[in-house]
Amino acid sequence: MTVSTTLSQTALLLELEPVVARNLDRHLAIAKEWFPHEYVPWSEGRTFDGPLGGEAWSPTDSAIPDVARTALIVNLLTEDNLPSYHHEIATLFGRDGAWGTWVHRWTAEEGRHGVAIRDYLTVARAVDPVALERARMTHMSEGYTNAHGDEVLHSLAYVSFQELATRISHRNTGKATGDPACEALLARVAADENLHMVFYRNLLAASFELAPSQAMRAVADVVADFQMPGSGIEGFARKSVAIALAGIYDLRQHRDEVLLPVLRQWDVFNVTGLDADGEAAREQLATQLDTLQTAATRFEEKRDARAARLAR
Repeated sequence: MTVSTTLSQTALLLELEPVVARNLDRHLAIAKEWFPHEYVPWSEGRTFDGPLGGEAWSPTDSAIPDVARTALIVNLLTEDNLPSYHHEIATLFGRDGAWGTWVHRWTAEEGRHGVAIRDYLTVARAVDPVALERARMTHMSEGYTNAHGDEVLHSLAYVSFQELATRISHRNTGKATGDPACEALLARVAADENLHMVFYRNLLAASFELAPSQAMRAVADVVADFQMPGSGIEGFARKSVAIALAGIYDLRQHRDEVLLPVLRQWDVFNVTGLDADGEAAREQLATQLDTLQTAATRFEEKRDARAARLAR
């Protein structure tokens, strides 16, 4: 049996700092500058009711399907909690050195997403702006707390999966709207999310070399209790079911398009040097993937049966 030394959170941050620096340089070299205002169809906008005496919003103002509208709201409200996300990662990773530079760069890039999506939704009159603002106030008033706020590797594992999940959700939401302008905007946002995923994925890959058992435990724990950061949105369970039924983001995509590709990159089932807990975590991970496979298949069967009933 391999016996490994457990590294403290401070030691992990220090040992990973050079990896952060290299990946920050890589990110800055390939990230493309873009401007939110260029993706908003400003000429389509008109004044709303209120102090300026415009026209009240109506569901008929936009041809976007209801489920795509729901997904857009969930995606935007998730982006809106950026101040809480920044606080969480800045507290964990620190504000100095390469870690701090990355924290601020990530926050700046993520900040564009909420700006661009909200401008598009408002100009295109795709959602009720009053309901959206009230939902924003409610959601941001709750804030966000990282379930693994004092654990570096758990947090890296989580964002590796979460950034990819967000990329897929944005891309599929854009397609579901049927609006080329919205699809182009969300594809641009998704490209940012993909680069963020690669950054975090690379840090966790280095962690498997540095502390394989701790990294394996982190991955297994995160996969077992994974929740999107927007899970605190009011009515999230109902909204997520509608989104899954529409094929925008469901269990199959979560397992096959998010978890499996990242796990393959880490080659988790061939990692060596694990101690007893590391091996137990790997077994737990394999079991969880099997459980998700069964759950995804059952959901697909129920969704197909539901579609068949509605088609009669």
